[in-house]
Amino acid sequence: MKLYTYFRSSAAYRTRIALNLKGVPYESVPVDLRPAAHRQPDYLARNPQGLIPALEDGATVISQSLAIIEYLEETHPQPPLLPRSPLDRARVRSIALAIACDMHPLNNLRVLNYLRSPLGHDETAVDAWYRHWIAEGFRALEEEAKRASGDGQHMFGTAVTLADVCLVPQMFNARRFKCDVEPFPTLVAICAHLETVPGFARAAPAAQPDAR
Repeated sequence: MKLYTYFRSSAAYRTRIALNLKGVPYESVPVDLRPAAHRQPDYLARNPQGLIPALEDGATVISQSLAIIEYLEETHPQPPLLPRSPLDRARVRSIALAIACDMHPLNNLRVLNYLRSPLGHDETAVDAWYRHWIAEGFRALEEEAKRASGDGQHMFGTAVTLADVCLVPQMFNARRFKCDVEPFPTLVAICAHLETVPGFARAAPAAQPDAR
């Protein structure tokens, strides 16, 4: 397998976590987002969406991090990232989707760049946008975690799930943009634990070959 990735992409980060947790070997192929290498014809030929990450498995390329992770869940079911109960699976997916579909897209690089140009907002305004949506999302997730965590170390129950895989990269982004995470102690404590788990630690941006 080949994973087209970028060290600071939170979507790629969550995919790397899943691959590591499941012990799936893969080749990391860095695609630099800053000079827009993901918009070049050779990459678009592989992934017409032009987004990171993309997983190449044989002759097939899968895009979208959650689709990739669900594919890994089905093809490499151990250890599971989704609970057995349909109701619990729905609850975990709800948390993951709140991050991947509600929070992350509003703070994606292409959205922030559009705010800068052509809309003409300065960095103060762009940062305010980013921090607003992080706070909105984390406020709800904090309450979800209080209800769903079984040990204060995981978003749901007492084992790593898809919800944890999505949370840690989003917390990394929040800290990178100097968001105030003090109002969310449950999320901070969960991340502090997860970041010590080897599969999470090896997926961290600083541990990637293209980190700079």
